[in-house]
Amino acid sequence: MHIVYSNRHKYHATDKVLFEGYPYATEEVPARAEIILNAIATARLGPVTEPADHGLEPILAVHDAGFVDFLRTVYAEHTAYCKDGTPVFTYSFATRHSGRKPKSFLGLMGYYAFGWGTPILEGTWEAAYWSAQCALSAADLVRAGEQAVYALCRPPGHHAAADLYGGFCYLNNAAIAARHLQPSGRVAILDIDYHYGNGTQAIFYSDPGVLFCSLHAHPDDDYPYYWGEADERGEGPGEGYNRNWPLPQGTDDARYLITLDAALAAIREFVPGHLVVSAGFDTVAGDPVGGFHVTTEGLHEIGRRIAGLGLPTVIVQEGGYLFSNEE
Repeated sequence: MHIVYSNRHKYHATDKVLFEGYPYATEEVPARAEIILNAIATARLGPVTEPADHGLEPILAVHDAGFVDFLRTVYAEHTAYCKDGTPVFTYSFATRHSGRKPKSFLGLMGYYAFGWGTPILEGTWEAAYWSAQCALSAADLVRAGEQAVYALCRPPGHHAAADLYGGFCYLNNAAIAARHLQPSGRVAILDIDYHYGNGTQAIFYSDPGVLFCSLHAHPDDDYPYYWGEADERGEGPGEGYNRNWPLPQGTDDARYLITLDAALAAIREFVPGHLVVSAGFDTVAGDPVGGFHVTTEGLHEIGRRIAGLGLPTVIVQEGGYLFSNEE
């Protein structure tokens, strides 16, 4: 299986962030991608290739142009304003029931964010841009005939909506790959991350050409809290094409696999030409930000059943934080 990876993710150096003089603690650090890359080499999973540069056009097919411009420029504007190079953290948030869109970057910092813990650093835009290019290049390979291609994306993406970032996510890699595949026909997205892919839902909520299916922690129990109920089924022409299976804390292999079978049945009924998998491994027991009890054997079975769909598949890396910085 081909793997698409860019070491430019290291520019999003979240392991070196200071906040008010203290180290900023986060699970989403460069070591995540490096550990996966080392495991791929050990397993001899397949060739690792650099992504091609598709430019901004496929990103703008998913994301609002003003939002993209904000991500590209806010660090420099913030540095000039604060007279230093401190990370961009957001302190106020628009509910989108607000009356106006601000013009100042100080206002836009809250307008485009839905959470505090997703800093924008000097290299964040470049890392996010090339993360999206990894997903696009994987989609190209699948469209050219590969059965499955793995995009080792960092930073992750499924919490990012058309004009919102948060949850460690800036650009929605899975959505960008799916939109890139849409000219070839229907696309299904299966999100198996522990946390709900609220951004992916929002992007395709009224689009009947993309079926979004997600298994995730119930929003009453965990992040992102405000989205992910079973009754969120799409709107307008997209009604019925958004399918959510929120699961309780402690979900084990048996319950997860039974629920996965329901999602796979929905995908078969949709008859897509391509599948995009938002692959979060924070479902595994012991993950520091997870709450399920899925075993590694269960994860293997999840992969086997998804492969059983027989669909050309783009696998996009999302979450998964069960590792040590010392590894």
